[in-house]
Amino acid sequence: MRGTAALTVALMVTVAAAPGAAAQQEKQEPTSMATPPPLEPNWPLPTGIAPDTNYEIKTQCISSLDKGVDLKNKPWGQQQLRFDELHKFSTGTDILVGVIDTGVKPHPYFQDRIKGGGDLVKGGDGLEDCDGHGTEVAGIIAAKPPVENGIGFKGIAPDARILSIRQTSTNYQGRRPNATQDHGAGSVESLAQAVVHAANQGVRVLNMSVDSCRPVSNGGITAAEKNLQAALRYAFKDKDVVLVASAGNSGENSCPDATNGSDPNNPTHLVTPPWFSEYVLSVGATDRNGDPAPFSVQGPWVSVAAPGTEIISLDPAAGSDGLANLQVLKDGNKVPIQGTSFAAPYVAGLAALIRERHKTLNAQQVMDRIKITASHPAAPGGRDNLVGHGVINPIGALTATIPSEHGIAADSPLDVQLDLPPAVETNWLPMRVAVIGSSAGVVALLLTLFIVRTVRRNNGDTPEPRGSA
Repeated sequence: MRGTAALTVALMVTVAAAPGAAAQQEKQEPTSMATPPPLEPNWPLPTGIAPDTNYEIKTQCISSLDKGVDLKNKPWGQQQLRFDELHKFSTGTDILVGVIDTGVKPHPYFQDRIKGGGDLVKGGDGLEDCDGHGTEVAGIIAAKPPVENGIGFKGIAPDARILSIRQTSTNYQGRRPNATQDHGAGSVESLAQAVVHAANQGVRVLNMSVDSCRPVSNGGITAAEKNLQAALRYAFKDKDVVLVASAGNSGENSCPDATNGSDPNNPTHLVTPPWFSEYVLSVGATDRNGDPAPFSVQGPWVSVAAPGTEIISLDPAAGSDGLANLQVLKDGNKVPIQGTSFAAPYVAGLAALIRERHKTLNAQQVMDRIKITASHPAAPGGRDNLVGHGVINPIGALTATIPSEHGIAADSPLDVQLDLPPAVETNWLPMRVAVIGSSAGVVALLLTLFIVRTVRRNNGDTPEPRGSA
């Protein structure tokens, strides 16, 4: 099977504040935006799955370079996460994973494990992918190439099922109500609708590699963000769905430099869905050296990290049944596929593995298991804003014994004073006396033996040698 390169895009949706929300924002703006304010109990749940306007193709859909590149090697991320050993414990059999993205095409490596869940771009079943992003994301979760093809790449949960909901596109353009210019498809409002729709279709895990980014200086939480918050709360608390989102990439659609401000507790920009970390596992990206990827946006909401560079996944181009390891930029340059968008599906797939192996765990327990077993950074509390609780450890997440799951409370911290023993000063005088005394005794003994032997010789006491008869 030939691997091919494909054009992909990293998707960041611009937040549109609801009409009349500015005055409300001034009243509600908190002193710190590290965490969102709690949602009102009676906030209505967003509904609907229809496009919010008539979107039309403005940019040609992605196509494959098809240069005959043979991609049979295993991606580094797959080797680092030890897929060969991992799949002895679980393969995600029959776990339904929702993918809210640019759509997912029915690539042959999904076999019959993919179905359409809806289309908020132009209507339909969600099994069309003009942008290519969603197919690559879904491939990292559940692709399963035939063994006889000798291909190293495969999804982290190769027996999971995929539900595709197309919610966003940059190649499709349209003018939404109250807008002054055309925009790509996808908004915070439509993402909220897609989350509710996916939860109602029975997904056990939901991957959202589509982020919205806006400055904190814009004000407090908007009505659109509250809709998303309500949708996530519903999916997590009422429908028991494990929610996974990408942490965001710097430099895309108003997202900041990856550091996101100098104060870890006061970010300069908000990224949603990750901002709603009470319900969502947000995933930062690392490179093959284990370092945080330079584009991975930091924040107090980052939960864990996973491989996000030099990605290999399914070729999303129509008519191609191969793989992709490159994206083609607008200027024609070819670069490796990378982004937090491709780190998130590793975690979503891991959640599917856990849900198969540990069937009684609820969504909160699955999230906790992933965070507890991660390779924690050297930071207070084992967490920082770059990689959260650390790079995921899939085998640990599947096999570790978690005390809280068995009703065992966590150990309470103890306030123990560090009492160091006093310094010990060694007195070497007794040792010196002993050594000198022993040495003198040995010398005296040797001298005595020498004198005795000499005297015996002089007195003729030395016995004569015996002769033969």
